[in-house]
Amino acid sequence: MFSCDDAPHQGNILHRNMRREYPVITHGRGIYLYDEDGNEYIDGCSGAMVTNIGHGVQEVAEAMYRQASAVSFTHSSRFTSRPMIDLAERIAALTPGDLNHVFFVSGGSEATESTVKLARSFFLETEGPDTPRSKVISRLHSYHGGTLGAVALTGHIPRRRKYESMLVQFPLIAPAYCYRCTLGLTYPDCGLACAQELERTLQEVGPENVAAFIAEPISGAAAGAVPPPDDYFAEIRRICDEYGILFIADEVMTGFGRTGEQFAMDHWDVAPDIIACAKGMGAGYAPLGAVALSDRIAAAVEEGSGSFTHGFTYSGNPLACSVGLEVLNFIDKHDLVRNSREMGEFLFGKLASLEDNPIVGDVRGKGLFAGVELVRDRATGECFPPSIGAAEVVTQQCMARGLVVYPGSGMVGDRSGTEGDQFIVGPPLTVDRNDISEIVDRLEAALGAAAQKLL
Repeated sequence: MFSCDDAPHQGNILHRNMRREYPVITHGRGIYLYDEDGNEYIDGCSGAMVTNIGHGVQEVAEAMYRQASAVSFTHSSRFTSRPMIDLAERIAALTPGDLNHVFFVSGGSEATESTVKLARSFFLETEGPDTPRSKVISRLHSYHGGTLGAVALTGHIPRRRKYESMLVQFPLIAPAYCYRCTLGLTYPDCGLACAQELERTLQEVGPENVAAFIAEPISGAAAGAVPPPDDYFAEIRRICDEYGILFIADEVMTGFGRTGEQFAMDHWDVAPDIIACAKGMGAGYAPLGAVALSDRIAAAVEEGSGSFTHGFTYSGNPLACSVGLEVLNFIDKHDLVRNSREMGEFLFGKLASLEDNPIVGDVRGKGLFAGVELVRDRATGECFPPSIGAAEVVTQQCMARGLVVYPGSGMVGDRSGTEGDQFIVGPPLTVDRNDISEIVDRLEAALGAAAQKLL
């Protein structure tokens, strides 16, 4: 029988996986991490698409020190602060459309939870206290966070399964996942059937009962950087407008330059009503997230009850907001959104070499946000049996070569969600061509070794 004493470095921590050994990281510099045994790792996935500006940036450390020396905490129910005011102004200037108002939180799960409460609040303000609008439609093979409300929005079945009886049951529609269309169709002959599912679902449940539709512009942790067809979100926007519901974009992974634009929705020139963002906003230096909302929604609250009944202890924390400001300064100073776009093109050019590997079925994504799907048979797209843990095999082979990637599984099929393996490559936006070449060299070697073990 396994015991905690069998696991090195376990100590008193309840790890996500109690049967895994975790290296103890001592420091990081740029795209590299170092553990206490002297091993070096390329952070090839920015932790979880978080460390967008790399590790050990001195300017951020100095900004943290200055703010902590002044004041590190004020409660947003009584005070605001200059970092909070200035960061909201910066974010409003970057978001698409008229998303000119910002509500701060501490991370992605809090952000998505806040978006749906905000959507409900909007209709309470505009339609009155008896409005039935309480449903939010989301997509299969999506991930919107780890709290119960966020898991209820999540369409990734493995993340829902243990908690299903505790969840609000929201409608789920097909994802925009052309490599494995859950509807069995082929783009463009499909007529964007995955988007049309939103309209059919609205008609089934009644648009008067629906507050919003939420989607990741490019699917992240649950499916591995799956981009939609270019005309997908324009159709989603049309449907939301026609039926009078709000469109929420979950840009927790994709925001602030990850895909080569400030926000992924900018690729298609479509403005949502609400954006959830986090991760790259604080870049791992402080827990920080935000909700950006349109003038229309802010006006409804201000001119109605005047109150958004919601909040967290660390909402608008001045220390975290000072970090966010310095991160955005660093991104601007080093032109990292452009670098993400240009280095993303170089990355995908290098990843083309993976087509020679028999276990690589699909490579997709945008900017420095690349997903690699693993298959047992490239001709048929057959998945590896879940019991093999193909994504974990690849991850361990990468770790053995000093490369960290972000694995996932369970994104294939309808509502069973037991098959499918993928991983994400998403290094800090500071990478250059030499860094990317080294990442891909290590990845090729790891995939070669993994193929020998898996096939």
